[in-house]
Amino acid sequence: MRNVERHRVEGPNALWQVYSTVSRIKAIRNFIAIQIARYSPSLPLKNWIYRRILGMKVGEQTAFALMVMVDVFFPERITVGRNSIIGYNTTILTHEYLIEEYRLGDVRIGDNVMVGANSTILPGVTIGSGAVVAAGTLVHKDVPAGAFVGGNPMRAIERRSGS
Repeated sequence: MRNVERHRVEGPNALWQVYSTVSRIKAIRNFIAIQIARYSPSLPLKNWIYRRILGMKVGEQTAFALMVMVDVFFPERITVGRNSIIGYNTTILTHEYLIEEYRLGDVRIGDNVMVGANSTILPGVTIGSGAVVAAGTLVHKDVPAGAFVGGNPMRAIERRSGS
């Protein structure tokens, strides 16, 4: 299971209670910053927004492609190592609001990681250094360093010699 903190809620589903866990001002500020970063073609500007405004830990020479969507409520729980690539339209979540609970979990992405386009990374996941995540993958559990994974559900992919 992923490394997440579980918080039970009473009353309506947890999403209706989101502003008891995060302030509206923080959510609005983060939303605006994320939208600027999503559409910006400038990698240094994106990394500045992620580090300075959103509080993410982002390593040197890391590249976020266009349309990457980081968690709007808890982006400070995301760490991405150096020289990694986060592919087009990838979503990185550190929260899940469910019917009777919400879950929070840090996302840790190592150095020299390649995350393919249109992937989704769920809360509480660690992707080890040197790993490759194929496009369109739902990352629902930890990925070992150096692994090549893909699919939904995510599974290890064998590299064939000559490929």
